[in-house]
Amino acid sequence: MTLLNSSLFSFKLFAALGCGLVGGVFFAFSTFVMPALESLQPAQGIAAMQSINIKAINPFFMFAIFGTAAVCLLLAIAALLNWNQSRTAFLLAGGLLYLIGAVGVTIVFNVPLNDALAVVKPESTEGANLWARYLTNWTFWNHIRTIAALIASALFAAS
Repeated sequence: MTLLNSSLFSFKLFAALGCGLVGGVFFAFSTFVMPALESLQPAQGIAAMQSINIKAINPFFMFAIFGTAAVCLLLAIAALLNWNQSRTAFLLAGGLLYLIGAVGVTIVFNVPLNDALAVVKPESTEGANLWARYLTNWTFWNHIRTIAALIASALFAAS
């Protein structure tokens, strides 16, 4: 195995594992974290999610999301530069799916929802109204990024 092939294998493995890890976190939120928060009184749910959103900004989680994104970008570029090799379509599709469907959706939809929730007072009427919309919208976009990250993981594994 040449150094290039060894590096490519390592990047594909990292991407498959990273996408799976991030998809798993998103999956947990879709399947039990958000339903649990929804079962609380609005003020409690808001306060809990505000705390989660603060704690989510840490080096480990940021590396998982954005380190994986960097490798996905490299693999997508490698796929375009080596289009004639077998299974490069899997690399390109996996990279783009993660970058657009997981990271892009997070930045464009989930983060603005989190930012709006961060400034609301949990006990307020405004907070309760926002919380009802937040639960529906945030969870919908979380389902999208869950599916995107897990399919991207499968595509990298297939490559």
